[in-house]
Amino acid sequence: MIVLVAKYYCIPGNGDQVQAYLQEMKPLVYEHEKGCIVYTANRSTENKDLFLLYEQYVDEAALEAHRHTPHFKDIIEGKIIPILEKREREIFTPIE
Repeated sequence: MIVLVAKYYCIPGNGDQVQAYLQEMKPLVYEHEKGCIVYTANRSTENKDLFLLYEQYVDEAALEAHRHTPHFKDIIEGKIIPILEKREREIFTPIE
């Protein structure tokens, strides 16, 4: 299993738009990506322009496939990334 944790730092004032895009993204991930076990987006209670994404995939191939889906390219790359100041990502593996 592979875990991806990402932080999205929005250009100030874009938090509501990023939230709407992430709400659009989630059902598409679950509908089209059988290799995704968990896809959860969280919004900071202290900074409305900061998001934390937590994702679990069955393996590295499933994570890589996620990055090539039409919904990832459209929503994440096409709509969200242009209104971010910064995006941080870390990949983890669970401790057994």
